[in-house]
Amino acid sequence: MKTGFLVAGLVAALGVAGGAWWSWERFAGGDAAAAERTWATPQRRTIAASVLATGVVRLRVGAEVRVGAQLSGIVEKLNVEVGSRVREGDVIAEIDARGLRARLAQAQAQIAVDEQDVRRAGVELERARRLDAKKLVAESQVEDAEIALAQARARLEKARRDAAVVETELVYAVIRSPITGTVASVSTQEGETVAASFTTPTFATVIEDGALELVAMVDETDIGNVAIGNPVTFTVEAYPAEEFAGQVVRIAPKGTIISGVVNFEVMISITSPVTLLRPDMTANVSVRTAEREALVVPNAAVQREGGERYVWIQQGDALARRVVEVGTRDTSFTEIRQGLGPTERVLVAPQPQPVEAGSS
Repeated sequence: MKTGFLVAGLVAALGVAGGAWWSWERFAGGDAAAAERTWATPQRRTIAASVLATGVVRLRVGAEVRVGAQLSGIVEKLNVEVGSRVREGDVIAEIDARGLRARLAQAQAQIAVDEQDVRRAGVELERARRLDAKKLVAESQVEDAEIALAQARARLEKARRDAAVVETELVYAVIRSPITGTVASVSTQEGETVAASFTTPTFATVIEDGALELVAMVDETDIGNVAIGNPVTFTVEAYPAEEFAGQVVRIAPKGTIISGVVNFEVMISITSPVTLLRPDMTANVSVRTAEREALVVPNAAVQREGGERYVWIQQGDALARRVVEVGTRDTSFTEIRQGLGPTERVLVAPQPQPVEAGSS
């Protein structure tokens, strides 16, 4: 009898101990899971409102210069090839100028002759004036001497101007780059004869360094938000990890219809270094149009199911699912437009499975 009571008591004691151990394990496990959770409180932050568009990198107007000759002749030297780097004033080519130098020497010799004629005419005038003072010559002889001196001076001036013309042509025989840049094309070779009678022959085409701009096509529904001076960021397909900066400088007054959609050209000055950029690259453009205060939470807190966005919030000792309306999203935070208060605690990690908490 005593033995039966003792066994029953022992079984009961073990049952109570086992129940207590199971309850403690469940409680401790729950506390451990809760302790691992990361929470966040929605924050007020200033975020940027942006207009997204696609664009193309292109050369600025006037950035591509066709360097030509104003003088006909044989190309004696050609100092560049495609891809050559040139600075403003560098010699691109030289035209054979032996004929011009001979003409210049002839013009300078004529100047020397005319200078002597001016001196002789001056001496004759002085002699005529002295004789006229003594009434030894007619007054008309003095007038003739004055006219002769004026004619000699005119011939000298003409000779000097003729020489200046030849000197100018000699300058044109040396073709220099008007800008600093890269030679994009060469249109002639050494030994060729160029004729500048009707059109200016092109020797080379030079593209100015850094003379790039970005043209973005902005939809008519967004163009009202874009203004001159708006900051711009963009990436290109060739370097998707590189972000470039710019600023809106012009907005086309007239739209362009593309596939039935009206777009407006927005010209953007590139303020970042452009060494990686090339003309005709496609760009993904973001134009910052305004800044506003918004309620944001970490990106990891916002979950998606179908077309619905939701977060898990703390509701007493349990989790509750809350559907929210989101707005702008960046690399760290997501804007919450509706569905969440500024004092609620939002679960960031780990995100539960649907069976772990009810929804509200």
